[in-house]
Amino acid sequence: MDVKEYIASGKLELYVAGALSPEENLEVQHYAIQYPEIRKEIEAIEKAILELTESASPKMPQDGFAKIKAEIDDVIPFTPEGSKTRRTPWGSYLGWAASILLAVGLFWMYNENAKLKSEIELTNQEKQNLEETLSETQEEVTATEGLLEEIRDKNVTVIALGGQTVSPSSYAKAYWNKEEQKVIIDAKGLPEPPDGFTYQVWSLKLDPLTPTSIGLLDDFVSQDTRLFTLENANESEAFGITLEPEGGSETPTLEQLYTLGAVGA
Repeated sequence: MDVKEYIASGKLELYVAGALSPEENLEVQHYAIQYPEIRKEIEAIEKAILELTESASPKMPQDGFAKIKAEIDDVIPFTPEGSKTRRTPWGSYLGWAASILLAVGLFWMYNENAKLKSEIELTNQEKQNLEETLSETQEEVTATEGLLEEIRDKNVTVIALGGQTVSPSSYAKAYWNKEEQKVIIDAKGLPEPPDGFTYQVWSLKLDPLTPTSIGLLDDFVSQDTRLFTLENANESEAFGITLEPEGGSETPTLEQLYTLGAVGA
C-alpha cells in the first residue's frame, strides 16, 4: 500500500471527525497499527483540531452560566416536585454542542485546505511538465535549424539516392560537406525498418566497387526529422543505403539495397 497516498486521501481526517462507517474505521485502525506514519498522522490531526478548537472557542464569562440559569428559571418556574428530580445540565450540553459544531467546522476548513494544497501541487507539477516539454521542443527546433544551415552551406554537394529493386518507391538525399568531412542523410523517403534491423550508409568507390560503412541510422522511428549526421573522410564516388541486422554489417547486403546515388550524377 502507498502510505503517502493513503494519508493524502483525506480518510484520516474523516476518521478523526467520526464520519466513517464502522468498516472504514476498522480499516483505518488496522493501518494505524501496521504503519507508524499513519498513526502519527492521526495523532497530528487530532492535536491540530483540539488546538484550533481551544483557540477559536468563545470564552464564557464567569457569570455567564448564572445569567443563562436565571433566564431558564424565568421560563420554567421552580417547584418543590421539580427540585426532587435531576436538573438538566444545560451548560454542559450547550458547551458540548458548541464544541462539536466548531470541531466540524474546523475539520471542514482543514479538509478544504488540504484539497487546495493538493490542487496547487498538481498545478505546479503540470506547469513543470509543460516547461520541460517546451524546453525539449525548443532544443529540437534549434537542432533542426542548425542542420538546415549546414545543408544550405555553399560547400555542400547534394546527392539524390533513388529507390532500388527491393524498394523502388524509396528515396533519400545525402548532403556531403567534403571540407568538413561529414554527410547529412535525409532519410524521409525510407520506410520504417522492421524489428531487429537498421539502415546502414555506405561510401562507395566505383572502380573497382569498394564499399565503406560510414554509419547506421539508429533510432530511426523516434527521429521525427529523419536527418542523420555521419562522418565521412572518404573520397566518395557514390552513396548507398542498405537494410542490415541491428549493429550493422561488415559488407553491404546487396539484396537489401534500398537507395543508391552517384556523386555528380
